[in-house]
Amino acid sequence: MEKGAYEKAGVNRDLADQFVDSISVMVKSTLNPKVKSAVGGYASLYALNPKQYLAASTDGVGTKLKLAFEWDSHDTVGIDLVAMSVNDLLCVGAKPLFFLDYFATGKLKPKTAKEVLSGIVQGCRQGGCALIGGETAEMPGFYEAGEYDLAGFAVGVVEKKNVLPVKGIKPGDVLIGVSSSGFHSNGYSLVRKLFASWKPTKGLSKKTLVKELLKPTMIYTKAVEKLIAQGAVKGLAHITGSGFLNVPRMSDKVSYEINLPELKERPKAYHWLESLKDSSLTFEEKVQTFNMGIGLVIACDPKKASKILAHLKKNNYKAWKIGQALRKKSKCEVLVTEGTKEARLVYS
Repeated sequence: MEKGAYEKAGVNRDLADQFVDSISVMVKSTLNPKVKSAVGGYASLYALNPKQYLAASTDGVGTKLKLAFEWDSHDTVGIDLVAMSVNDLLCVGAKPLFFLDYFATGKLKPKTAKEVLSGIVQGCRQGGCALIGGETAEMPGFYEAGEYDLAGFAVGVVEKKNVLPVKGIKPGDVLIGVSSSGFHSNGYSLVRKLFASWKPTKGLSKKTLVKELLKPTMIYTKAVEKLIAQGAVKGLAHITGSGFLNVPRMSDKVSYEINLPELKERPKAYHWLESLKDSSLTFEEKVQTFNMGIGLVIACDPKKASKILAHLKKNNYKAWKIGQALRKKSKCEVLVTEGTKEARLVYS
């Protein structure tokens, strides 16, 4: 089978999935009865007491950092770092409590490091969590000049009764999509390859496009924290790596249909993506690599959809009713459509 555009850019999703499966036995050997959810979920759950769980998640920013290095723009990647872990905590129903960061570089440049930290602080404010510590590592000879890497670790708390997803997601439940700000922090190995071969147009310069590509990941704490507390949502899916194959992480006992909003309603980064004439990048690969303008999917009872949409609008989050859960046939599938284009993704 011919390699897809993402694999040609250097990312092998299948190999990564196989690796996670191969280490599961080793990981399980460390668990104890207090661990209620471990590898595979958005965040791991650990029993704090009979009524509450701690939730923990860790992530990085990925190769989006390469754009930050090339364009000497470092004040937003810290927001990305916080967002990737905090949004995952929300998907298990947890309220973010605190965050720790890890900043590693070959030679410390205080100005750059402070810019990165300013983004982390801003992300923690948006996410409603405290920045309680971190680590700065200077490792000469390990990183290229001017480069660094970031990792983050977030912890939250959730009442046992509010853990998401609920077990009752069923055919007919409504899917609501909450807008992303752009590509967020996924697919950048491919984005950078597409950007490198792109020629500026009269209406779009490289500098203007880079601003779009570096827009930080949306943080959805204010969007959903009250909805979670009210029991208004059945499940949340953070659309990150693997695109819309994240949706079945809410439940693989149903299938899903998703109709993407019109292109004009989505972030400008996707207007650029759709303008590219790259025959190797199919619609199917796009929807399992990028968020396509939807950073979070909410599953809810049809009777609560209007209330949720009104709440999101009140809190300045753009959102749409994008589809529903369907009765599963033999396998859990996600049918994604955009106008006449269609992709059927099989979850396994």
